Amino acid sequence: MAPHLALLVNPAARGGRTLRLLEPVARRLRAGGAELSVIVGDDAADALDRACLAVAERPDALVAFGGDGLVHLAVQAVAGTDVPLGIIPAGTGNDIAAALGLAHKDPIAAAGTVLRMRPRAVDAARIGTGDGEELFAGVVCCGFDSRVNERANRLTWPPGMARYLLATAQELRSFEPIPFRVTLDDGEPYEREAMLVAVGNTSSYGAGMRVCPDALPDDGLLDVMMVEALGKAEFLRVFPSVYRGTHVTHRAVTVRRARSVRLEAPGVVAYADGERIGPGPVTCEIRPGALTVLT
Repeated sequence: MAPHLALLVNPAARGGRTLRLLEPVARRLRAGGAELSVIVGDDAADALDRACLAVAERPDALVAFGGDGLVHLAVQAVAGTDVPLGIIPAGTGNDIAAALGLAHKDPIAAAGTVLRMRPRAVDAARIGTGDGEELFAGVVCCGFDSRVNERANRLTWPPGMARYLLATAQELRSFEPIPFRVTLDDGEPYEREAMLVAVGNTSSYGAGMRVCPDALPDDGLLDVMMVEALGKAEFLRVFPSVYRGTHVTHRAVTVRRARSVRLEAPGVVAYADGERIGPGPVTCEIRPGALTVLT
């Protein structure tokens, strides 16, 4: 029987350039025998509403055609249902797809993976902030990196990753270590001044930054990575090593594992899967096997 796929599309991915790939991807899916329903929302809230309505009609899969932000939205729609999530990566970073072993730089190959309809159970995690709660599949960032996101989102130029590089340089001029209070599971809280704290269900964010290099999406645990207070010159020397994942060997970096984590810090806004979630305090709790993904 031909699978019925609900294809959720982000027309703004890569500044709209991803739409050029929609026709060949749809053609590949249809050539493989799939019946398609294409979903495009007017904005994120509308896209989520449409995705939830599509999932309620029980397609064989909801397929996210976009980047990590669209995957994040699709996770909200399929979590707690028996509808699997397919991912055709077409964004700037595609870190969640990479962590799941998908062809994160080849949408046509990823479409072939969807057509094979091979399900895999993976974890998700709940994140709660002062603005509410939702699920995430990848990484939560709090501290320097989330402040860079805040700054980059206020910029209108330059486009793409260059905007984040500019925001990083601007933020570094005024950034000071943040006093964090961290509680893992039911343990005693500990307090540290830190540059940032990341909570990873998967290993990377920001287009290949391996912030939690050993995090696994199906181990029932969250990796909690903290970079304690550093001088700016030292931080600049350490930070590029995050692309190799070797930053975890630095004396100021600690990595712990937990089922739940609570982060309290003044003025910190949490981002999950690259999406703004809200101000702290931040609580994260693993949900083992909460997602079924086509891999």
